[in-house]
Amino acid sequence: MNIGIKGIRRVSATATVALTAGAVIAGGAFASQAQAAAPTPPTIVAKGGFVMNDGTGKTLFTKAADTRRSTGSTTKIMTARVVLAEKGLNLDSKVTIQKAYSDYIVSKGASSARLIVGDKVTVRQLMYGLMLPSGCDAAYALADKFGSGSTREARVKSFIGKMNSTAKTLGLKNTHFDSFDGIGNGTNYSTPRDLTKLASSAMKYSTFRTVVKTKSTKQKVTTKSGGYRYMSWTNTNKLLGTYSGAIGVKTGSGPTAKYCLVFAATRNGKTVIGTVLTATSETTRTADAKKLMDYGFKS
Repeated sequence: MNIGIKGIRRVSATATVALTAGAVIAGGAFASQAQAAAPTPPTIVAKGGFVMNDGTGKTLFTKAADTRRSTGSTTKIMTARVVLAEKGLNLDSKVTIQKAYSDYIVSKGASSARLIVGDKVTVRQLMYGLMLPSGCDAAYALADKFGSGSTREARVKSFIGKMNSTAKTLGLKNTHFDSFDGIGNGTNYSTPRDLTKLASSAMKYSTFRTVVKTKSTKQKVTTKSGGYRYMSWTNTNKLLGTYSGAIGVKTGSGPTAKYCLVFAATRNGKTVIGTVLTATSETTRTADAKKLMDYGFKS
């Protein structure tokens, strides 16, 4: 009888070893399959790129992510971020459009929200004019409104100072602004990683999220004579409506910056956010962004 029991024990031990070995082999096979299924990082045309999981902050893709480059109008993300952080901000307070803003647009050949001198436009409306058609006149109006000083020059300088202090607070070590709109003087730069972090911070403001996901808008503004007119603005971000789940954020371009895009999308509760800098064209920057978001969702 004892021999039978020992025999049973030996069989059990042998079976256990066999099962364990089988599990290890199977586990190895599953691991191999999982490794094989990992998505291949995409190749992008842009000189710099970065993508992260916005919920966890985990980096998903980098290409020269910390190399400083000209940012073009993606600078306006910081313009909006500074305004939204103002204490006691009243988005419905009105700003009278000055001739200096339109003169600036003409002198720089800059992108415009087509603001009309004498019109009274709310801060909220200026945010749409800033982010959708990338209005440098709207950026100037906001800098003039929210900077401090007795002259327009002083107020603008003060506002740009706030942009840089905010960059420092957010830990953007490779970012510096010398303009309120991206038309810089040689020291307006950031990196794909820094711009992505900035956009992630800006997206925490509900007003910013609402504005940057808007494809087009018609806004009623008060004219100099007390009447009203409608201003229509269309978003320059072609991802909206062409990429499933796209929620923003901002295009940029310029002689040095070439073509830039800060982008974000949400699918099944997961948000990926990123940046491409110095792309060769509008088409390639959009294509690069789509590749990076596809990869981000698979990662």
